[in-house]
Amino acid sequence: RGFRPALAMTSGIVVGDVIFFALAVLGLAALARSLGELFFFVKLAGALYLIWLGVKLWRAQPEEAGDAATGGALPQRGYGRDFVAGFLVTISNPKTIGFYAGLLPTFVDLETLTWVDAVAMGGIVVFVVALIPAAYAFAAARRRRLFQSARSLRLLNRTAGTMMIGSGITVATR
Repeated sequence: RGFRPALAMTSGIVVGDVIFFALAVLGLAALARSLGELFFFVKLAGALYLIWLGVKLWRAQPEEAGDAATGGALPQRGYGRDFVAGFLVTISNPKTIGFYAGLLPTFVDLETLTWVDAVAMGGIVVFVVALIPAAYAFAAARRRRLFQSARSLRLLNRTAGTMMIGSGITVATR
């Protein structure tokens, strides 16, 4: 759908990561660890969802994509919906808080961490989490025409579907 909608989705991803980062800094990661069984079921549900999305992508029948230059513009969802989609992708991934909960103590003594240090680290998180998807979105927007044919879209769907199924299996078995 283009670079700007991808930036809106990236913004949602960043907000979700900042929430998890803040929870880890505030010590709620310990609470998540104490509720281990609940997070096991959340993880399992997330794994099944990834597998379902992968199968859905595999089975999708791609259509010739529209192009604004040819008069067949792609439907726009609105930046708010793109933001919410990015946010939900991140906030529904319980591994994200585990990542921050495992990463922070490796580099920082959380007992002596000041709010200034936490804000500085949060700024680094925002920069890194925003930079990578924004770079991918920019590259994808520049190469958008490569994925206009049904054949290219089928290959893209099956590649992404295979990755999602593999990720779901990996999440479920770890």
